[in-house]
Amino acid sequence: MATSAVMQTVLATPVSGNLLKNQSRVCHLFPATYVPRLRGGAGKRVQCKAELDDQKSTAEKNSARNQKASRKFFEVFAFSGPAPERINGRLAMIGFVAAMAVELSKGQDLLSQISNGGASWFLGTSILLSVASLIPLFKGVSAESRSEGVMTSDAEMVNGRFAMLGLVALACTEYFSGTTLL
Repeated sequence: MATSAVMQTVLATPVSGNLLKNQSRVCHLFPATYVPRLRGGAGKRVQCKAELDDQKSTAEKNSARNQKASRKFFEVFAFSGPAPERINGRLAMIGFVAAMAVELSKGQDLLSQISNGGASWFLGTSILLSVASLIPLFKGVSAESRSEGVMTSDAEMVNGRFAMLGLVALACTEYFSGTTLL
Protein backbone atom coordinates (compact mmCIF):
# COMPACT_ATOMS: atom_id res chain seq x y z
CA MET A 1 0.00 0.00 0.00
CA ALA A 2 2.80 2.39 0.85
CA THR A 3 4.58 1.56 -2.40
CA SER A 4 1.41 2.25 -4.34
CA ALA A 5 0.99 5.63 -2.65
CA VAL A 6 4.59 6.57 -3.38
CA MET A 7 4.28 5.48 -7.01
CA GLN A 8 1.13 7.53 -7.44
CA THR A 9 2.73 10.66 -6.04
CA VAL A 10 5.84 10.14 -8.15
CA LEU A 11 3.92 9.49 -11.36
CA ALA A 12 1.29 12.17 -10.76
CA THR A 13 3.71 15.08 -10.42
CA PRO A 14 5.30 16.35 -13.61
CA VAL A 15 9.05 15.99 -13.85
CA SER A 16 10.84 19.13 -14.88
CA GLY A 17 13.55 19.24 -17.50
CA ASN A 18 16.23 19.06 -14.83
CA LEU A 19 16.08 15.78 -12.89
CA LEU A 20 18.42 17.09 -10.24
CA LYS A 21 15.67 19.26 -8.77
CA ASN A 22 13.47 16.22 -8.13
CA GLN A 23 16.31 13.87 -7.26
CA SER A 24 16.17 14.65 -3.56
CA ARG A 25 12.54 13.57 -3.47
CA VAL A 26 12.85 10.27 -5.35
CA CYS A 27 16.50 9.33 -5.22
CA HIS A 28 15.97 6.94 -2.33
CA LEU A 29 13.41 4.99 -4.42
CA PHE A 30 14.73 5.11 -7.98
CA PRO A 31 17.85 6.11 -9.80
CA ALA A 32 17.43 9.27 -11.82
CA THR A 33 17.20 7.33 -15.09
CA TYR A 34 14.02 5.54 -13.98
CA VAL A 35 11.98 8.60 -13.07
CA PRO A 36 9.43 8.85 -15.86
CA ARG A 37 8.78 11.98 -17.79
CA LEU A 38 5.10 12.74 -18.08
CA ARG A 39 3.85 14.40 -21.21
CA GLY A 40 1.13 17.02 -21.56
CA GLY A 41 -1.80 14.55 -21.68
CA ALA A 42 -0.84 12.76 -18.47
CA GLY A 43 -3.72 14.11 -16.41
CA LYS A 44 -6.39 11.90 -18.00
CA ARG A 45 -9.47 10.85 -16.14
CA VAL A 46 -10.09 7.12 -15.75
CA GLN A 47 -13.52 5.77 -14.94
CA CYS A 48 -14.54 2.19 -14.25
CA LYS A 49 -16.64 0.62 -17.04
CA ALA A 50 -18.87 -1.15 -14.52
CA GLU A 51 -19.87 2.19 -13.02
CA LEU A 52 -20.69 3.55 -16.48
CA ASP A 53 -22.80 0.46 -17.27
CA ASP A 54 -24.66 0.85 -13.95
CA GLN A 55 -25.33 4.51 -14.71
CA LYS A 56 -26.59 3.66 -18.21
CA SER A 57 -28.88 0.86 -16.99
CA THR A 58 -30.31 3.12 -14.27
CA ALA A 59 -30.92 5.86 -16.83
CA GLU A 60 -32.57 3.36 -19.21
CA LYS A 61 -34.85 2.05 -16.45
CA ASN A 62 -35.89 5.58 -15.48
CA SER A 63 -36.56 6.54 -19.10
CA ALA A 64 -38.59 3.33 -19.63
CA ARG A 65 -40.70 4.15 -16.60
CA ASN A 66 -41.29 7.72 -17.75
CA GLN A 67 -42.21 6.73 -21.30
CA LYS A 68 -45.83 6.52 -22.26
CA ALA A 69 -47.05 3.29 -23.79
CA SER A 70 -48.35 3.30 -27.33
CA ARG A 71 -52.05 3.91 -27.80
CA LYS A 72 -52.26 2.39 -31.29
CA PHE A 73 -54.24 -0.84 -31.55
CA PHE A 74 -51.74 -2.71 -33.75
CA GLU A 75 -48.76 -1.70 -31.60
CA VAL A 76 -50.50 -2.81 -28.41
CA PHE A 77 -51.45 -6.17 -29.93
CA ALA A 78 -48.20 -6.69 -31.87
CA PHE A 79 -46.29 -9.92 -31.31
CA SER A 80 -43.80 -8.12 -29.06
CA GLY A 81 -46.39 -5.65 -27.78
CA PRO A 82 -47.47 -5.31 -24.16
CA ALA A 83 -50.94 -6.84 -24.43
CA PRO A 84 -50.73 -10.46 -25.68
CA GLU A 85 -48.35 -12.05 -23.19
CA ARG A 86 -49.50 -9.95 -20.26
CA ILE A 87 -53.19 -10.78 -20.80
CA ASN A 88 -52.47 -14.46 -21.47
CA GLY A 89 -50.33 -14.62 -18.34
CA ARG A 90 -53.03 -13.01 -16.19
CA LEU A 91 -55.68 -15.38 -17.56
CA ALA A 92 -53.37 -18.35 -16.98
CA MET A 93 -52.72 -17.33 -13.37
CA ILE A 94 -56.47 -17.05 -12.66
CA GLY A 95 -57.18 -20.26 -14.61
CA PHE A 96 -54.51 -22.30 -12.85
CA VAL A 97 -55.63 -21.25 -9.38
CA ALA A 98 -59.30 -21.81 -10.26
CA ALA A 99 -58.60 -25.23 -11.81
CA MET A 100 -56.65 -26.38 -8.75
CA ALA A 101 -59.34 -25.05 -6.37
CA VAL A 102 -62.17 -26.82 -8.19
CA GLU A 103 -60.09 -29.99 -8.43
CA LEU A 104 -59.47 -29.94 -4.69
CA SER A 105 -63.08 -29.12 -3.76
CA LYS A 106 -65.06 -31.23 -6.27
CA GLY A 107 -62.48 -33.74 -7.53
CA GLN A 108 -63.08 -32.89 -11.22
CA ASP A 109 -60.29 -32.93 -13.74
CA LEU A 110 -59.67 -29.99 -16.09
CA LEU A 111 -61.62 -31.41 -19.05
CA SER A 112 -64.73 -32.14 -16.97
CA GLN A 113 -64.50 -28.67 -15.39
CA ILE A 114 -64.63 -27.07 -18.84
CA SER A 115 -67.44 -29.32 -20.11
CA ASN A 116 -69.62 -28.87 -16.96
CA GLY A 117 -70.25 -25.14 -17.31
CA GLY A 118 -66.63 -23.97 -17.05
CA ALA A 119 -66.55 -22.72 -20.64
CA SER A 120 -68.99 -19.89 -19.90
CA TRP A 121 -67.05 -18.91 -16.77
CA PHE A 122 -63.83 -19.00 -18.79
CA LEU A 123 -65.29 -16.83 -21.54
CA GLY A 124 -66.72 -14.26 -19.09
CA THR A 125 -63.52 -14.07 -17.05
CA SER A 126 -61.41 -13.76 -20.21
CA ILE A 127 -63.47 -10.85 -21.52
CA LEU A 128 -63.51 -9.04 -18.17
CA LEU A 129 -59.76 -9.39 -17.53
CA SER A 130 -58.85 -8.54 -21.12
CA VAL A 131 -60.86 -5.32 -21.06
CA ALA A 132 -59.50 -4.43 -17.63
CA SER A 133 -55.95 -5.00 -18.90
CA LEU A 134 -56.45 -3.04 -22.12
CA ILE A 135 -57.97 0.13 -20.67
CA PRO A 136 -54.69 1.40 -19.13
CA LEU A 137 -52.73 0.41 -22.26
CA PHE A 138 -54.99 2.43 -24.54
CA LYS A 139 -54.78 5.38 -22.13
CA GLY A 140 -51.00 5.33 -22.58
CA VAL A 141 -50.01 3.92 -19.19
CA SER A 142 -47.31 1.25 -19.34
CA ALA A 143 -47.08 -1.56 -16.81
CA GLU A 144 -43.42 -0.71 -16.18
CA SER A 145 -44.31 2.80 -15.05
CA ARG A 146 -46.73 1.47 -12.42
CA SER A 147 -44.54 -1.29 -10.97
CA GLU A 148 -42.56 -0.77 -7.78
CA GLY A 149 -41.09 -2.94 -5.05
CA VAL A 150 -41.73 -6.67 -5.14
CA MET A 151 -44.74 -6.54 -7.47
CA THR A 152 -42.95 -5.52 -10.66
CA SER A 153 -44.06 -6.01 -14.23
CA ASP A 154 -41.17 -8.43 -14.78
CA ALA A 155 -42.34 -10.57 -11.85
CA GLU A 156 -45.85 -10.60 -13.30
CA MET A 157 -44.52 -11.77 -16.67
CA VAL A 158 -42.50 -14.59 -15.08
CA ASN A 159 -45.45 -15.69 -12.93
CA GLY A 160 -47.71 -15.63 -15.99
CA ARG A 161 -45.27 -17.78 -17.95
CA PHE A 162 -45.11 -20.33 -15.14
CA ALA A 163 -48.91 -20.35 -14.90
CA MET A 164 -49.19 -21.00 -18.64
CA LEU A 165 -46.74 -23.88 -18.35
CA GLY A 166 -48.60 -25.14 -15.26
CA LEU A 167 -51.93 -25.22 -17.09
CA VAL A 168 -50.44 -27.13 -20.02
CA ALA A 169 -48.68 -29.55 -17.67
CA LEU A 170 -51.90 -30.04 -15.67
CA ALA A 171 -53.93 -30.77 -18.81
CA CYS A 172 -51.29 -33.17 -20.22
CA THR A 173 -50.84 -34.98 -16.91
CA GLU A 174 -54.56 -35.47 -16.44
CA TYR A 175 -55.04 -36.54 -20.07
CA PHE A 176 -52.27 -39.14 -20.06
CA SER A 177 -52.93 -40.47 -16.56
CA GLY A 178 -56.71 -40.48 -16.95
CA THR A 179 -57.24 -39.20 -13.38
CA THR A 180 -57.11 -35.92 -11.54
CA LEU A 181 -53.77 -34.60 -10.39
CA LEU A 182 -54.80 -34.18 -6.74
